[in-house]
Amino acid sequence: MSYRDLDVWQRGMELAEAVYRIAATLPDSERFGLAQQMRRSAVSIPSCIAEGRARLSTREFARFVAMALGSLAELETQLMLATRLCLTAAEVDSTLQSADELGRMLQALRKALDRKANLAELPPTGRPNR
Repeated sequence: MSYRDLDVWQRGMELAEAVYRIAATLPDSERFGLAQQMRRSAVSIPSCIAEGRARLSTREFARFVAMALGSLAELETQLMLATRLCLTAAEVDSTLQSADELGRMLQALRKALDRKANLAELPPTGRPNR
């Protein structure tokens, strides 16, 4: 299965598209500031998922999912700041809701990957090595 088949990657791409539309509505004075930072954070989310999935290790994939969660937190903060500073008239609430849903998906994926990695470390008896 390719990273492109993962629902979480597809949702990340949709979020990035929405953020690009919002960033385009920010004032020109923010083109190289907040708008650029928002775009970078948004692009980082599906990029981390893709890179992690391409790794040959479950632990590496989990690490990249954790990085995607960090980028998502950055993005949510930037979207809220743009709203608080009245820098955009775009509909940020629905984008924040999408971000929240994506965050729940990423958390679930991270937990599943951690469980899988931990099970792989168990010896055949099912007891941890001592």
